[in-house]
Amino acid sequence: MTEQEDLTRIEVEQFFPHPPAKLWKALTTPEIMEQCLMPNNFEPRVWHKFNFQTQPIEQTNFSGLIDCAVLELEPEKLLTISWADADSSNAMATTVSWTFQPEGNGTRLFLVHAGFDLDDPHQAMARNIMNGGWRRHVLRRFGELLDELS
Repeated sequence: MTEQEDLTRIEVEQFFPHPPAKLWKALTTPEIMEQCLMPNNFEPRVWHKFNFQTQPIEQTNFSGLIDCAVLELEPEKLLTISWADADSSNAMATTVSWTFQPEGNGTRLFLVHAGFDLDDPHQAMARNIMNGGWRRHVLRRFGELLDELS
């Protein structure tokens, strides 16, 4: 019997041929974060509230502004943030965690975006869109930026 995928979550893992310190620096530097995610006012400290801003997506009832807060922060090991639409008419409230695991001369990065309510058609569609975005855009761009950093 195979394990059934939990569709309330997005789980992605990817190996990067860079040490955890380099991944951590890239992930917690707002200017770099902006290049692979969205414009933001992130600061790497627990309970810091910040936003990501992008284009609204009408089909998912997404306003284009994401309210976030740093929930967990263990340098070079773990970063967890809350992730919710700033428009209170959109009930989506999720978390995103990045976990770093040293592996040989590199790092395996585990990304988990959790808390989607699949009974809400807007959240189900948002999950499908973000699943593709995390896999095909964000982590690919993150890898390119890591390769460019000295």
